[in-house]
Amino acid sequence: MKKVYSLVNITKAKDEETVQSICIKQIQFSDQKKEFNKLPTKTARRSLSRSISQSSTDSFSSVGSESSEDVSSPKDRIQKNSKGLSDFCIKNIKQADFGRREIEIALQEMPALMVLRKRAGDEKPLAGAKVVGCTHITAQTAVLIETLCVLGAQCRWAACNIFSTQNAVAAALAEGGVSVFAWRGESEDDFWWCIDQCVGAKNWQPNMILDDGGDLTHWIYKKYPSVFKRIKGIVEESVTGVHRLYQLSKAGKLCVPAINVNDSVTKQKFDNLYCCKESLLDGLKRTTDIMFGGKQVVVCGYGEVGKGCCTAVKALGAIVYVTEVDPICALQACMDGFRVIKLSDVIRNVDMVITCTGNKNVVRREHLDRTKNGCIICNMGHSNSEIDLVSLQTAELRWERVRPHVDHVVWPDGRRIVLLAKGRLLNLSCSTVPSCVLSITATTQALALIELHNAPQGRYKQDVYLLPKKMDEYVAGLHLATFDGHLTELTDDQAKYLGISKQGPFKPTYYRY
Repeated sequence: MKKVYSLVNITKAKDEETVQSICIKQIQFSDQKKEFNKLPTKTARRSLSRSISQSSTDSFSSVGSESSEDVSSPKDRIQKNSKGLSDFCIKNIKQADFGRREIEIALQEMPALMVLRKRAGDEKPLAGAKVVGCTHITAQTAVLIETLCVLGAQCRWAACNIFSTQNAVAAALAEGGVSVFAWRGESEDDFWWCIDQCVGAKNWQPNMILDDGGDLTHWIYKKYPSVFKRIKGIVEESVTGVHRLYQLSKAGKLCVPAINVNDSVTKQKFDNLYCCKESLLDGLKRTTDIMFGGKQVVVCGYGEVGKGCCTAVKALGAIVYVTEVDPICALQACMDGFRVIKLSDVIRNVDMVITCTGNKNVVRREHLDRTKNGCIICNMGHSNSEIDLVSLQTAELRWERVRPHVDHVVWPDGRRIVLLAKGRLLNLSCSTVPSCVLSITATTQALALIELHNAPQGRYKQDVYLLPKKMDEYVAGLHLATFDGHLTELTDDQAKYLGISKQGPFKPTYYRY
């Protein structure tokens, strides 16, 4: 008989060394738009960044520079790992050792996933799970993928962004036996080909989806409807992907249960806010060498990502403006000391535009025609739809590649904008992100997959569910040791006074952190 795992066994545990089982026995979730379009892009030949040597590019693929030694598509050749396996397609399997070192570095900052491996490695709560994933392929997500394998899952993986894959990490995964199809600088056709290789493999059919952005889910739904109907559950971590799931649910076309990880507290507050606050600056510095002091910056959107971006650039002395459609978020920006304006009113004066709305065409040609010379345009949202790049593909505008992921778009009068990562996600395209923050999201994703895989029939309907507060608190608690943080315990009298359990959850579902 299939074993059902209990979250109670985890959250009540005091000694991490003695806990032998994991996951969720019974969780009550509370119920809670992005079009399926992508801008076609072509992969051009790229030169090395002037600040990075050939050898360092090979070893540190996450920097954002690519080696020019091989511009052919990996699809044109067959590669094998040291065990003779060839069910993967990456840039260069010879980079596996470098990738393994990067994964080992990330391991040090991802303690919660290590706890899951220790507690559940023998129990194999994902035994029988065939997980097809589409996320950024970085050292941090590699730790997640390998954790899922330790917990018993079979995995096939593609990248959710054509610029964010760390080639050496993909090589390390392939060397370790994971069927991974991704490389940095894929063309649009390559992107969908890689996803199809994961889904349409012979003698293998996925029963779980872990998605970031909804492209994988959409592909299976459209091209493999029979496979989609047999999926046991979907875990989605992005605003864009969640929006797509709710669209399917509203239309009555979502025939499998899905868990919305993006709107969990641990994802919103830590990944979206703190991660973006640090990684935005890293990406901008690496690509532009800009000094922020005194610069005028407009941030489009004041959600959690926008809050992190504004805090980061303000701390370095920039003058920050915010655009918003939501009066609540707009008022928050005002209270935080930012000037809330319309983009058209300030576009002539700003030195930088950062989008993070999850919407489309936030920065349009009418805005770009009025920017000052040298204005930096970049995006921190998941999709490249926030900047209207189609309007820039015209005969009168000249595109110049300056560095990897840095283009000048030049107007007839010589005025230019500096476009980063062709409007795609800046931090993961042009830099790296903090491992510790991603550990929080990755742990939540792993627990969500385990819950859906082990849930008895009928527990979940064909709908989108949120994570329970108890799981958010558990994931947060696993990371406190990293900061030598120690929780205060409620007394029996205090718990009774507050009307809550001493073990939590400590806040009601409606609480806004």
